[in-house]
Amino acid sequence: MSILKSLTGSLCVLFLFGNVLFAGPTSEEVAREVDALINDALQQANVQPASLANDEDFLRRICLDIAGTIPSPEEATLFGLDPSASKRAAKIDQLLATDGYAAIWASYWKDVIYLRATEQRAAFSRATFERWLKDQFAENRAWDEITHDLLTATGTVSEDGETGLIFAHTGQPQELAAEISRVFLGIQMSCANCHDHPTDQWKREDFHQLAAYLPRVSVRRSDPQDPTSWVVVSLDDQPGRGRGQDFDPARVFQFMDRNRDGQLTKDEARGPIAERFDEVLARVDADKNKMISKKEFEAARPPMDQPGRGSTEYFMPDLNDPSSQGKLTQPVFFLEDVKGPRLPRSATDTQRRNALSDYVTSKSNPWFAKAFVNRIWAEMLGRGFYMPIDDMGPERTAQMEAVLECLADGFAANDYDIKWLFRTIALTNTYQRKMGTADPANPDDVFASATPTRLRSDQIYGAVQDILGGGQSPLGGRFAAGDNRQMAMAMRAGRDPAKVAFGELFGFDPSTPQEDLLGNVPQALFMMNSPQLNNAIAARPGTRLGEILRRYDNNEDALSELYLLVLTRQPTDQELKINEQYISDLGNRSEAFEDIMWSLLNSTEFISKR
Repeated sequence: MSILKSLTGSLCVLFLFGNVLFAGPTSEEVAREVDALINDALQQANVQPASLANDEDFLRRICLDIAGTIPSPEEATLFGLDPSASKRAAKIDQLLATDGYAAIWASYWKDVIYLRATEQRAAFSRATFERWLKDQFAENRAWDEITHDLLTATGTVSEDGETGLIFAHTGQPQELAAEISRVFLGIQMSCANCHDHPTDQWKREDFHQLAAYLPRVSVRRSDPQDPTSWVVVSLDDQPGRGRGQDFDPARVFQFMDRNRDGQLTKDEARGPIAERFDEVLARVDADKNKMISKKEFEAARPPMDQPGRGSTEYFMPDLNDPSSQGKLTQPVFFLEDVKGPRLPRSATDTQRRNALSDYVTSKSNPWFAKAFVNRIWAEMLGRGFYMPIDDMGPERTAQMEAVLECLADGFAANDYDIKWLFRTIALTNTYQRKMGTADPANPDDVFASATPTRLRSDQIYGAVQDILGGGQSPLGGRFAAGDNRQMAMAMRAGRDPAKVAFGELFGFDPSTPQEDLLGNVPQALFMMNSPQLNNAIAARPGTRLGEILRRYDNNEDALSELYLLVLTRQPTDQELKINEQYISDLGNRSEAFEDIMWSLLNSTEFISKR
């Protein structure tokens, strides 16, 4: 039984008992409970857990995970010399307070949202979205609050970052429903768009009832001449477009029926109706007179609204008759654990999306907390409780589910405090163990050791900058990986064009399982042949390598400093022997060290987390 459950009977309750306020459990309490649960499971499976990682490995790992950076040689040396038993906890807290923490996790969620975008023009809004998210993480806003803002957003896409999710899918209800379920609940429902889910309990109606929360939001340009002037607008802000008292079908028809003959022709139609007149006519013109009567107009009006452009009602498509209007569908949340009153048909867009946000983030909805915990745990330890991380659900089986529930309960009890979760996971002995070679398919081995993982593009980029930059940007200027148009767009959006191009080359969807990630030839060629990298590696005055060789005449000392700089560890005796022999054989110290540094930057170890 988890700690807070033993105190209150529910991790989802905060209450006063006498004069004492019971809040969520501390990071230390939950970290100890997580370790105890995992150790018990490993002991029952007769699996010996790995020992704790040494200070160098822990420091590199925690810096990459929390702040997306690597420690300097000086930082690594001082950390190793610090005798304090609490130095790891102190380092965790220090990193969570840095600008790097907010930046790296804003970049992570930007990739989660935008790498699955169905609106290709959404790329220009990434910078705004990322800046907004960075501010949220810096302020330590709760995950439910961030989620609420994303689901209920309106505003100018280039200025209001919270509009990013809706714009990434052009306000299309079906696309948004699939992504909201996947990202915020870890549940894949997209295949229920067309048919009942083949392996899960979700029916096609469940999916479309979820989409029915979202038709009354629109994405459009505020200036037809400006390709970046997109806005997310609620129908609540557009009198005459809603289903309520502001809209009168008879008055609209009368307004367009200029000759008052009771029939609407294409020449008389205006606005969106004119744009789609032929399509609607083909569907409703029963007498084939190429006109729409008042009765036909009232029946056909909802489909005249374009998906993503603000529809007054939601209709589940009829697969047997795609040209038909479909079945009028009202919003109903698909998870039985989350109860609430059914919305009336007259509910506004604001009421619908607020209700959806309430259901998604409710503490009675266990999948909201589990989905976030599963993602962060997988990022930090290399493997989630559910894999793939965005394919969870009541009919899937988690590995060590009691551990996931313990963390999710604590996360919810602490009001979805994101820093609390990072701190809790990082404090566990499970996170701090040495890397191992456990079989990810064997549930008995999972979490007995940390799993080596490939770094994300933003982590690699940050590491290269830290190693070679010396405060400058070795990847700045003209960047071979990106085209000029893309770089110009990045600069206009206030983004580092070199980082954008680097992300295009090395980036991958963070929801992808590690075993499915493979390097490619363009990545290898860039690391091996990039003029920017080769110039920054040169052993000349002003470069990091040049400074190391100036400070250390002894090759062994210089090699130790170089390994600390690039890999945050000392070279092994065998590595020292091989490198010193290479320096001697080449006969040119500077050139030999350039080759050694080049080989370290191109090693698998450098682009991996150990």
